Amino acid sequence: MTAAVSFQNVSRHFGTVRAVDDVSLDVRPGEFFAMLGPSGSGKTTCLRLIAGFERPTGGTVSIFGERMDTVPPYRRPVNTVFQDYALFPHLDVLGNVAYGLMVKGVNRATREARAREALALVRLDGFGARRPAQLSGGQRQRVALARALVNEPKVLLLDEPLGALDLKLRESMQEELKLLQRSLGLTFVFVTHDQGEALSMADRVAVFNEGRIVQAGTPEEIYERPATRFVADFVGSSNVLAPPLVESLTGQHRFASLRPEKIVLSGAGAIAGEVRSHAFLGATRRLLVQTPQGALHVTLPSGAALPPVGTSVTLHWSPADLHLMEDAR
Repeated sequence: MTAAVSFQNVSRHFGTVRAVDDVSLDVRPGEFFAMLGPSGSGKTTCLRLIAGFERPTGGTVSIFGERMDTVPPYRRPVNTVFQDYALFPHLDVLGNVAYGLMVKGVNRATREARAREALALVRLDGFGARRPAQLSGGQRQRVALARALVNEPKVLLLDEPLGALDLKLRESMQEELKLLQRSLGLTFVFVTHDQGEALSMADRVAVFNEGRIVQAGTPEEIYERPATRFVADFVGSSNVLAPPLVESLTGQHRFASLRPEKIVLSGAGAIAGEVRSHAFLGATRRLLVQTPQGALHVTLPSGAALPPVGTSVTLHWSPADLHLMEDAR
C-alpha cells in the first residue's frame, strides 16, 4: 500500500540547528496520525515540510508516492488548518470558505455551492452570511476546517488547531474532529504538544524529541510500553524506576516505567513507604509516597479509602505492569 505521506531520512537544518534530524515515517491512507512532542522537538517543522512551507536539507518527502521536494505549496494535494484560524475578517463565512476555490478560478455558483456543503459537514449550515468576529472560538475553528476541506485535499494538516480553545470546547472539538475524519476517510496529520489530544484522537502517534522520532505506535503502545524515559515522562504521568531498584525487583539493570494507576496499597506489596501528600484531581486522587528508593506517585479513585499523610503504606503492583525501557533517556 502506498503511504499517504512518506519521509525517507528527512532532515531540516537551520544553520547549526538540526530542527529535523534524519526522520523516516509512513502515514497510512485514511489514518489519523499525530505528531506529539514539546516545543522545539521538530514536529511542526515536519508538518511544514509536508505542506511545502519548508524544504528538506536532506532526504525525500512523498505524498501518495509522488516526491514533493521541489513542488510548491499551492500545487501539493494538502491543506492546513492553523491554530490562529487565519480567517479573513473582511469576508463573511461563506466567502472565507470559498476563497481557495476562487483563487483556483472556480465559478461563483459552483464555489458557493461547495462552500455550503463544506459548512454543512462541520455543522455550520446557515452561518454563511456572518463575519468571523460574530462567531465563537469553536465556530471559527470549524470555519477554518471547512475552508480546508472544500479544496478536497488528499491529506489534511492540522497545526495545533485546538490550542486556543478552552478545556471544555477543546474536548468537544476533539470528538468532532475524530468523527469527521472517520466519516470522510481522509488522512489527517495532526501536530500537538498535548498528549491527551494525541492519545484520544490518533490511530497512531509519533513522539518527537530533539528533531527525532523517539517512538511511534498506537496510543495504547505509547502509553503502556514507553520505549525511553522521555516518552514515559512526556506521555502521561509515570514513575520512572532507576536501574538499582529495577535490578532488585527483576534481576535486570534497566530503567522501568510504572504508571501511578497500576499501584495499589496492599499488605503484599513490593515497597514500603510513607504518604507525604494528597492531591484531589476530580475522579482520582494522587498520593506522593516516599520510599527508601525514592518518591513514587500513586493514583487512587476518589471514592477509595485514603491513608492520612504520615501513614506507612506498602505499595503493590503486578509484575506485568512494570515496563522495562530501552535506555535511560
